[in-house]
Amino acid sequence: MSLKNDIEMVKEELNSEEKFFEKAVMTEKFVKKYKNVMIGSFILVVLLVGGNIAYDINKAGQVSAANKTLAELQKNPSDSAALARLANLSPALHDVWIYSQAVTNKDTAALKALKASKTAIVNDLVSYELAQNSKEAAKLDSYASKQNSIYKDLAQVQSAVILLNEGKMDLAHSKLATINESSSLSKIAKALLHYGVK
Repeated sequence: MSLKNDIEMVKEELNSEEKFFEKAVMTEKFVKKYKNVMIGSFILVVLLVGGNIAYDINKAGQVSAANKTLAELQKNPSDSAALARLANLSPALHDVWIYSQAVTNKDTAALKALKASKTAIVNDLVSYELAQNSKEAAKLDSYASKQNSIYKDLAQVQSAVILLNEGKMDLAHSKLATINESSSLSKIAKALLHYGVK
């Protein structure tokens, strides 16, 4: 019986070795068949990771350079070379700088030039400043009617004040009534609702 068991054990070992070699041969065929694809994929992954790291380093350097240039402009606002450098490094930050200087200096021409800014927040702020500077209720209403206007409630309050000064109480009150309770200007709007009551 033990001889028979030994023969069975040897057969099982041979079968498992045969299966192992079979799988090794199949793996070798697979590797030979797809070797170029696997190498290409590995190189592509390495290039993508390397490119992403290089892009991040370049972007960080660009942000740092833009911040240094902005610091130079804060020290000397009339430095045209620094302003041109900032425009190349960060057009959005350039527009914000021009906007801040235009508001500080009350430069309407610079504000009008920024109307075409591709930076959405600057474009919105410029629209508000121009409407406010016009001292016309219609322009403030036009600004306030735009969706996602940053100073929508403030424009409505300013428009209502202009209307109150013109004696158009009912129209002013209807504008003030549209200001939401959650707005930080709701208390001012309520106070103005009582202004000029007959």
